[in-house]
Amino acid sequence: MSGPAAQDPAPPPRAVFRPTRLSYLFVVALAVVAVPFAFGAPWFWLFYLVPLAIAWWIARTRTVVDSEAVAVRRAFGGRRVPWAEISSLRLQPATRSRGARVSAVLTGGGELLLPAVTVRDLSQLAAASGGRLPDPAGE
Repeated sequence: MSGPAAQDPAPPPRAVFRPTRLSYLFVVALAVVAVPFAFGAPWFWLFYLVPLAIAWWIARTRTVVDSEAVAVRRAFGGRRVPWAEISSLRLQPATRSRGARVSAVLTGGGELLLPAVTVRDLSQLAAASGGRLPDPAGE
């Protein structure tokens, strides 16, 4: 017996890469540390804008990958690039201050940094690309 669910093809995979939600603990800790400064002088309450700005960055920054395009969203603005404009990926090694990064190399010669995408996410990125990227883990 076949129903409507058996006839519908599976939706294409979609992957969303975000900064870890554990980062909000840093925001809370920073807000607690800012309490003595906030009540120290009349305008020092503005110190609370720093944790709010960091929380805004964590909430907004992400990379969304589907079979049609790669969409990058930053704190202010974003960009959607179709797979036809991406020629390859560039892997930047980790340094002391940051982890390894992944950038999309565009056919026009530019690069698009993929926020929150790391080298260990390449298999998931390849699966969400709809076959446009080879899986680095193999078959």
